[in-house]
Amino acid sequence: MARIPLSHLALALLVVAIWGTNFVVIRIGLNHLPPLLFAGLRFALAALPALGLVRRPPVGWGSLAAYGLLIGAGQFGLLFIAMDGHISPGLASLVVQMQVFFTIGLSVWWMGEGIRTFQLVALVVAASGIAVIAVNTDGTTTPLGLGLVLLAALSWAGGNVVAKASGARNLLPVVVWGSLFSFPPLLLMSLLVEGWPAIRTGLASAGAATWGALLWQTIGNSLFGYAAWGWLLARHPAASIVPAALLVPVFGLAASALWLGEPLPVWKVASTGLVIGGLGLGVLYPFWTSRRIAAQGGPGVDDPPGPGVGLGDLNH
Repeated sequence: MARIPLSHLALALLVVAIWGTNFVVIRIGLNHLPPLLFAGLRFALAALPALGLVRRPPVGWGSLAAYGLLIGAGQFGLLFIAMDGHISPGLASLVVQMQVFFTIGLSVWWMGEGIRTFQLVALVVAASGIAVIAVNTDGTTTPLGLGLVLLAALSWAGGNVVAKASGARNLLPVVVWGSLFSFPPLLLMSLLVEGWPAIRTGLASAGAATWGALLWQTIGNSLFGYAAWGWLLARHPAASIVPAALLVPVFGLAASALWLGEPLPVWKVASTGLVIGGLGLGVLYPFWTSRRIAAQGGPGVDDPPGPGVGLGDLNH
């Protein structure tokens, strides 16, 4: 495996840091904007200015619509509602990573892919971490918040499977053009559920921090994050890049603790270790096995085939 330049490693770490700390940014935006409105504005800004700069991906409109609805109204709509007082940013960044295992499950059910023993073991380890969270809900997390984030993870997994089935090689155009189908239902639901008075009050009270959080969601997290990650994956084996995404919840928890004062009791640290351990097993085991086979003279590769964790499955 070729050595990765230090500057490329730094870029991967920067992207992961942006994705992890983004959960704190979301919390800042929710201080004034209602969650569905915030999510709708996020996708509107991700789509409309970028359409003239990003060519439409060679996938069907149906795939773009399904991706946009699952990621927009599903993943982020539910996630933002959960983070509006029902779960802390740090735990949200951790729990939503269960989408990796939901993606594997949907791939088995919908696309007929097989499942491997190490994936089942990884799921049990990560699920035990979620169980620890479930029995220790406190002022920072509620059962409702945990359930909403798990549903958001399931929606994210559905978007992953749709993107994979579409054959798209570059996810950034799918994100941009799929956003055309994300923001209309989110804004409509905001009007129907949150109501015009809440929308008007939120927009009127939003200050520089709120609008900065919205721009960060759009430019930093989505456009720059996906573009930079895709650029790295185009130049290096996934085995060299993908494991860095395991640090997303680490950055999320650390940023929430430092900036928002989120407590980190022993149970939360233990659940984090279990979830990240399960994710690590699911991500790293295929690469380790492939390199071991290659060292023994077999046909090892940097990106082993099969229903492992998708290249974009750990992104946020």
